[in-house]
Amino acid sequence: MQYRPGWQRVCERHQRWLLNAGDSDGLEHLDLRQCPDIAAAQRRWAAVTRRAAQAGAGPERVFAVARAVVCAWWEQALHWEKEQIWPARLHRVAGGDAGGDFWRWRAVVRDAVVFPEAVTVADALLDPAMAELAWRDSGAEHPQLLPVDGAFCRELGMRVGRPWLGPLAAVDYGGPLLAWMGAIIRRRRNMTPGGYADDPWRVKHEHRPVTAAAQLRTLAQNTAAGGSGTTWRSAVPAEQRAMITALVGEATEHLTELRGAHSGTARDASRHLLQTLTRTTSLLQQALQETTAAALQAGIPLGDLTEWTGQPTATLERSLADDRRTG
Repeated sequence: MQYRPGWQRVCERHQRWLLNAGDSDGLEHLDLRQCPDIAAAQRRWAAVTRRAAQAGAGPERVFAVARAVVCAWWEQALHWEKEQIWPARLHRVAGGDAGGDFWRWRAVVRDAVVFPEAVTVADALLDPAMAELAWRDSGAEHPQLLPVDGAFCRELGMRVGRPWLGPLAAVDYGGPLLAWMGAIIRRRRNMTPGGYADDPWRVKHEHRPVTAAAQLRTLAQNTAAGGSGTTWRSAVPAEQRAMITALVGEATEHLTELRGAHSGTARDASRHLLQTLTRTTSLLQQALQETTAAALQAGIPLGDLTEWTGQPTATLERSLADDRRTG
C-alpha cells in the first residue's frame, strides 16, 4: 500500500489506480487497462503543476478546487441526459459492467473516473484567459449577475468535452465553481489582494467531496434500512439546494453582526439584538421547512424527519402543507 496525492494514483507500469486504504471496500486497486485516458491525464498533470507554480498557487490547492468542481458535477450527472463519458468509463473501470452493484462501484471509482476532467478543469482555472471570461461575465466594471449562458461556463464545458454543460454548471449556485468565480471577480473588482475568504484556492468545508468510505457507510446503512444510496445532491434539485444554502448563509451573516452589538444604550442594544434575532429565526425557520420538504421528496420517511426535528408528525405535515400552498 502506497500513499500518494490525488494526481499520482496511476501506476502506469501495471495500469492500475491506487486506492485509499479506507476507500477500497476490499479492493486492492482499480484496473485501468480499458481506460488509457486516465493514465494520460496523469501525464498531463505535469504541465498543470508548472502553470500552478507560475501563478503562485500550490498544485495541491489547485487540484483540490478542481476535484471539488468535478465531484459536484459527478453528483449531478445522474440527471444529465446527455452525459455518456462518465457512465461508460465507470463500467469499464468496474470490469465491464457495474451491474447490480452500481452504487458501490460508483462510490469506489469516482475519483478515478473524474480524474481526466479534474486535470482539465485545474488547467482551465489557471488560464488567465478563463479568468478574463469570468470577469466579463460579471459585467466587468459594471457588475451584473452571472448569466446562465456565460462565456466562462460555455468554454469550460467545451474544454471537458461537453459542449452542453455550460448552462448546467452556471446554475449550481452555492457550488465550488461559482465560489471560485466569485473569489476571482471580487479580487479583480477590489484591485487589492483578497483576504482568507476571497482566496480562490480555498475549498470551503461544504464543498469538500464526501469520501468513498463515508459513501459506503451511508450506502450500507440505507440498504440495511431498506433505502437506497441516493445522495443529497442527486435527490434534491440544484435550485432547492441553492435556496437552503442562501437562507442559512444569510442567517449566519445576521448572527455574525451580533458580535460586539451590546454597546450603546439599553434601548438601542435591545432593539438591534431583538430585530436581528427575529430576522435570523425567520430565515432558519424557512431553511428548516425547505430542508424538511426536500428530504421528504428525496424519500426520507416522515417518521425519521419527526425524530430529527423534534416536531410532532402533525406539525410537520401542517407546516409542509402550508409551505406548498404558499409556494
